[in-house]
Amino acid sequence: MKTKILLIIFSILLLLPGCQTIKDKSDKIVQKENEKYGKLVGKDLDELKIELGTPTEDFVNEKGNKILIYKTSKYGIPCERKFEIGESGTVLSFSTSGCI
Repeated sequence: MKTKILLIIFSILLLLPGCQTIKDKSDKIVQKENEKYGKLVGKDLDELKIELGTPTEDFVNEKGNKILIYKTSKYGIPCERKFEIGESGTVLSFSTSGCI
C-alpha cells in the first residue's frame, strides 16, 4: 500500500515540470503570434490579404464592421484567426485561438 502511494507521488513529481515546460512553450508561441499579427492592426485591408490571402469566412458584425476569419490546422489542431475591419478599410483588431 505504501509503495503505491510513493509511486503515485513520485509520478506526480515527474509530471509537474513537464507541464510547466509545455505551458512556457505555448506562451512563447502565443507571444510570437501576437507580435506578428499585431503589426497588421492599423494597416489597410489589402495588406492583410497580401499577408494571409483570401479568408476562409467573412461576415458583418453587429457594429457594422467586417470580420475576416482565417482557419488552418496544424498537427490536427484547428487554428482560427479573426480580424475586425472598420468602415474605412483598416484592421481594427485581431484575435486568435488554438494556434500553435
